[in-house]
Amino acid sequence: MVQSRTHTCGELRLSDAGKTVTLVGWMENIREVGSNFAFVVLRDFYGTTQVVIENEAMMAVVKPLNKESTISVTGVVRERESKNPKLPTGDIEVVPSEIKVLGRCRYNELPFEINRSREADESQRLKYRYLDLRNPAVKKNILLRCNVVSALRQAMTEHGFLEITTPILTASSPEGARDYLVPARKHPGKFYALPQAPQQFKQLLMTAGFDRYFQIAPCFRDEDARGDRSPGEFYQLDMEMAFATQEDVFAVLEDVLPPIFAKYGTYNVASSAPFTRIPYKQAMEEFGSDKPDLRIDLRVKDVTDLLAGCGFGPFEGSVVKAVPVSDCKLARKAVDKLCADVEVQAGQKPYWFKMDESGAIAGGIAKFINANPETVAAVTEALGLKPNTLVFLSAGKRTDAQKTAGVMRRMLGMACEGHMDRERYEFCWIVDFPMYEIGEESGELEFCHNPFSMPTGGMETLLKAERGEISPLDILADQYDLVCNGVELSSGAVRNHDPEIMVKAFEMVRLGEDDVKAKFPAMYNAFCYGAPPHAGIAPGVDRMVMLLSGEESIREVIAFPMNKSAQDVMMDAPSAVSQAQLDELHIALVPEEE
Repeated sequence: MVQSRTHTCGELRLSDAGKTVTLVGWMENIREVGSNFAFVVLRDFYGTTQVVIENEAMMAVVKPLNKESTISVTGVVRERESKNPKLPTGDIEVVPSEIKVLGRCRYNELPFEINRSREADESQRLKYRYLDLRNPAVKKNILLRCNVVSALRQAMTEHGFLEITTPILTASSPEGARDYLVPARKHPGKFYALPQAPQQFKQLLMTAGFDRYFQIAPCFRDEDARGDRSPGEFYQLDMEMAFATQEDVFAVLEDVLPPIFAKYGTYNVASSAPFTRIPYKQAMEEFGSDKPDLRIDLRVKDVTDLLAGCGFGPFEGSVVKAVPVSDCKLARKAVDKLCADVEVQAGQKPYWFKMDESGAIAGGIAKFINANPETVAAVTEALGLKPNTLVFLSAGKRTDAQKTAGVMRRMLGMACEGHMDRERYEFCWIVDFPMYEIGEESGELEFCHNPFSMPTGGMETLLKAERGEISPLDILADQYDLVCNGVELSSGAVRNHDPEIMVKAFEMVRLGEDDVKAKFPAMYNAFCYGAPPHAGIAPGVDRMVMLLSGEESIREVIAFPMNKSAQDVMMDAPSAVSQAQLDELHIALVPEEE
């Protein structure tokens, strides 16, 4: 071992009794029993070992030390009288003949107890992240991440992919999120952008003749934090294949991911190939979400025709969705809490009724259904109602009703026993995404997802839309999402590699050939020199590890995460810079208006 240690603190066993060893690590705890007798817990990266102080000289060294000081201990291994079966080293202890102080902790009190750091306030954990990471429970997630990344690299290499790094300083391009801009000192008034993804570069690699590319790629997006999204930067398994179709991409990931999830996951069961494929429209209708959790057996039903005229105001003129839950015995108080939770998450009020044990419709909006016996019969048949069936309902515009139904389905699956198989990883592909949508802010036609995707049917489909034979909103794209347990791991697509089709696709959103050339000059020009059909995808590494670890927050699997406001409170970033730096970059700060 390095640093003059002979063993780690997690290595010694009863067979080592009698050996003289040297250990190094942090003094996790000291328990004094007498004036010259104490038990010290020594911790390093690998584990803990008990050190027993039995004389005045050794006591004089450790007694003045604060916890978390680093020390070197040389001594003899012996069998413990009182063994600890919970510890790998619980059968032995070390009696020191020499203790050296390597790094003194100068604070009497720590911001939090190391082994209970996860109970501390998150802002404290992030400010003192280097202490938080000493907690073995926190460190375990980072080790998991290392192993997963290593396994991904090995699997991709075995599939014939080359790992190629792409630039970090590049040009700004419209890819759906805000760019992080970097001023160019030698080019006043101009800026680099940190890449939101290596999208253009990996496509250029395909045109350059590299058949299979991958990279554990850093991506930078100035967007708000969520439980499954880290603000600022994140990492993805970026891959691209030349002369490839959607099926080729699916085949690679369906071979690479299940073994890794089965080996490293909290659950040891993962979907095998082929993954379930669900068209986007079907996903929204049946699951109320384009990232459905297939571990939940509940399905969304459309009951618009049955209930729109039942006399209940919110249903009039609305799309009405229902989520029936059989064998559900939730108490009224629990149902009310679910309604409140759904409203908070979906932004819309849900409604409910149930078929009670006697087979009668009761509770919630039951009186509106019971007002017409034909409605009762129709709803019972359409939803397959049986005694002890709870039905949650949503109403509104189609997209709003679908979204609320999706939230209801997920919460009901988690709350009602027997409707969710939690102990597994369930993958699915969402396919046949719309190419275009009407922007919420602009009210005009915009790209729905990736503007570099090939429209299904190619040029002919775009020409049909141009001639008015079909609506642009009916154009599908050769795009796909990979979803696992209700978490979107990745978006991918068959790329638009034809300059003429690319220009026509952008014309649909009011951007002409000159705009395409200006915004994507390298890619447009490269495609004019003969580009191969190519396709790719980029599963998020952070989200992947979050799923594998069973964590609820993505920050738990990142070594040095930012907080929800995209601040690094440990390094005090972002921070102010000197006027000299600003002058050198030709930047003037404009005071905020009060």
